[in-house]
Amino acid sequence: MRKRHQPATAMRPLFAALALSLLLSSHIQAQDEKLDMATIQKIRQEGLQDSHVMDIAFHLTDASGDRLTASPGFMRAANYARQQLQQWGLTNATLDPWGEFGKGWELQKSYVALTAPYYKPLIAFPKAWCGGTDGLKSASVLLISAADSAGLDRYKGQLAGKILILDVDQTYQQSFKPDATRYTDDQLDSMSKVVMKPVDTAEMRRRRAAFNRGAAAVLNILKRMATEEGAIAVLSQTPRGHDGTLFVQGGGVYAAGSPANFLDIVIAMEDYMTIVRLLKAGTPVTLETEVKTAFHSDDTKGYNVIAEIEGTDKKLKDEVVMLGGHLDSWHSATGATDNAAGCTVMMEAIRILKTLGIKPRRTIRIALWSGEEEGLLGSRGYVKKTFADPATMQLLPAHQTFDAYFNIDNGTGKVRGIYLQGNEACRNIFTQWLQPFHDLGATTVTISNTGGTDHQSFDAVGLPGFQFIQDEIEYSTRTHHTNMDSYDHLREDDLRQIATIVAAFVYNAAQRDEKLPRKELPAPRPAGRGGF
Repeated sequence: MRKRHQPATAMRPLFAALALSLLLSSHIQAQDEKLDMATIQKIRQEGLQDSHVMDIAFHLTDASGDRLTASPGFMRAANYARQQLQQWGLTNATLDPWGEFGKGWELQKSYVALTAPYYKPLIAFPKAWCGGTDGLKSASVLLISAADSAGLDRYKGQLAGKILILDVDQTYQQSFKPDATRYTDDQLDSMSKVVMKPVDTAEMRRRRAAFNRGAAAVLNILKRMATEEGAIAVLSQTPRGHDGTLFVQGGGVYAAGSPANFLDIVIAMEDYMTIVRLLKAGTPVTLETEVKTAFHSDDTKGYNVIAEIEGTDKKLKDEVVMLGGHLDSWHSATGATDNAAGCTVMMEAIRILKTLGIKPRRTIRIALWSGEEEGLLGSRGYVKKTFADPATMQLLPAHQTFDAYFNIDNGTGKVRGIYLQGNEACRNIFTQWLQPFHDLGATTVTISNTGGTDHQSFDAVGLPGFQFIQDEIEYSTRTHHTNMDSYDHLREDDLRQIATIVAAFVYNAAQRDEKLPRKELPAPRPAGRGGF
């Protein structure tokens, strides 16, 4: 039988009931977490419409230069951040020493060119903490064909005055994938349904051992031989670098009192393979190079930037909610996506809260870390002296009053959700906190761990530490640790979105009646039993 169409007047009570049901459901869910939607709306307005992110990013990148830990560029950025946080009205703004780091280093001049069989300037960048050439040098290039240390023996006595290059068999393969991608709905849905699996530490050890036995080991032995015999430099390239993109990191130790590392120059894959092909064809190759570097050892401590918005609730003001990212970078660019982006949005989140005149119940503390690229050193040092040492798990009083730490360090891509880092008890809480931002694309809560950045320092001593899920915008393909990681690769709309969501998360944590749930305390982790 055909259903009769109900008149509009008859439908109105049904719509009203449905609307009321949805409103009550929303209200009950909001009540569960006591979400202050009026304040969240103000945060959205300030963060999305009146943002300062690009001005902050400019000062951390173009105005400061590269930010290698303990370098002049890092100190320029750190002092800017401290002064800006102070101007916004934060208290206890300081450069906080976390422990011994080592020598600072800066590149003062770099020139590398092919001069025979013809002239061609090369795309090149020395690795950090390497020495220089002591003036302009012209030298022939020696091709080293060796798969292991035994294969290097036949080159003994031939390295003096030479520039060295390892023979590699590499063919460039074009990629038909875009450099920048966003998570699809299906990918995010899969992330939300992930089930925790134990980490295969044995497999991790096997991978490290294989790496140490391979090309890296040969290169390190070759550098020792080169130093002893008086070679000028060794040339390196990275397999995933192409189209003039160089992946450049450290060239060796940086401990105070250690000698300068042998000069290791990363050159573009296309230039590297040109030289290899010429030499294998029997064509002599000559390079001209001048590299000047400087070491700074007057102060070998490492410093983090720390500042606070003090809590106002008599019972909760001594509890602390933290947000942060690492301020240090590698040196071949200005570290825009890794990780000026993270520091920019955390500073902007704090600016939003101060601009709105918010008086948090708990203290909100921002931290911009140093030494992250060398092994999470700044955050590990801070956690060890403030909360607990993961080697002993002897807890300090501040461990009890700590609430949570929120981190950004996956580039310029907008937030799509948050990693629980195995803390299932926070799932429902974060699901509710994300609801006001579904229209901005932030929807997903996943139980997964994500590694490689400073939230792990907190997690390692049983404190809630979280990293947000971010879209991959050129991060692994083009900007992460490369000479392309500049201000131009930042996406303003994405940074505005990140800062807005982080500000809301920090505000929610600061206002909540109870601290966020914690996982069980981990067992002590003495040196030699893995790491972060």
